[in-house]
Amino acid sequence: MHIKQVIVCGFRSYKDQVAVTPFSKEHNVVIGRNGTGKSNFFDAIRFGLLTSRFASLRPDERQALLHEGSGKHVMSAYVEIIFDNSDGRLPVDDVEVALRRTIGVKKDEFFLNRKHITKSDVVHLLESAGFSRSNPYYIVQQGKVNALAVMRERERLELLKEVAGTKVYEDQRVKSLKILQDTQTQREKIQEVVSYIETRLSELEEEKEELKEYQQLDREQ
Repeated sequence: MHIKQVIVCGFRSYKDQVAVTPFSKEHNVVIGRNGTGKSNFFDAIRFGLLTSRFASLRPDERQALLHEGSGKHVMSAYVEIIFDNSDGRLPVDDVEVALRRTIGVKKDEFFLNRKHITKSDVVHLLESAGFSRSNPYYIVQQGKVNALAVMRERERLELLKEVAGTKVYEDQRVKSLKILQDTQTQREKIQEVVSYIETRLSELEEEKEELKEYQQLDREQ
């Protein structure tokens, strides 16, 4: 899986729609003079991938991401990232997957192949491919390499699980086992109640028979 195309519109310095393509599945280099939008371009990708900095935005933070310049005021912005999914890493039955995020002062919407989805859907989709919000290393920023170098072995292992996309399945496994355990506990409690009821019914049946015998004897007298 790799990025094929990035489309940006209304986001920071990108007032009009700009489509950046093609991307190599190996290495890509973005060059340009200061102030030409390189940092904003990478921020657009981070924004679209819901990295921690852009995961939850207040209205004033969304406003700050909208293009401000001369001319007509920009009311909304979007970033669309198109992935080559020929390896099926994203759990979507398409070889090309388009993920779009659209914001305005009062909205933050997500679309998958032009269909509206929830933020939670996006998080689960990205996590399954290794793009976990708790993993800051799929986009390596300044200072992150040093942080990785001083990590403990256990922390590196957890990071590798995040990058590989296996941790989300481990988390789901833990949740499933917890549900299974709770279900088993409830089953045992229900079984205890059923057992008590059966015992009580047996006792009542015996009392019923004793009462019948007593009534029979009483009539005979």
